[in-house]
Amino acid sequence: MLNSLQNGREAFDPNARGYHAVYREGEVNHCPGCGRTHWMIGRMLAECAFCATALPLSESHRHGQVATVVRRSWPVYPQLDLDAA
Repeated sequence: MLNSLQNGREAFDPNARGYHAVYREGEVNHCPGCGRTHWMIGRMLAECAFCATALPLSESHRHGQVATVVRRSWPVYPQLDLDAA
């Protein structure tokens, strides 16, 4: 992969990108479009109930988009003691 000196561009600095509007759980979130505070919350986005402005959830980047896989050895049945009868 080319580094920033080889391709002639500076490295990406997320702190220099400016204001980044996100929906923060547990806080009063004012819509950047209309200023109201009523939201419909989904898995990845929060949508303003009045003007439909969508914001990403601040917590959504922490949760992966892949399914959780649980492996078990099948069949999982209790052992029957047939000799005890």
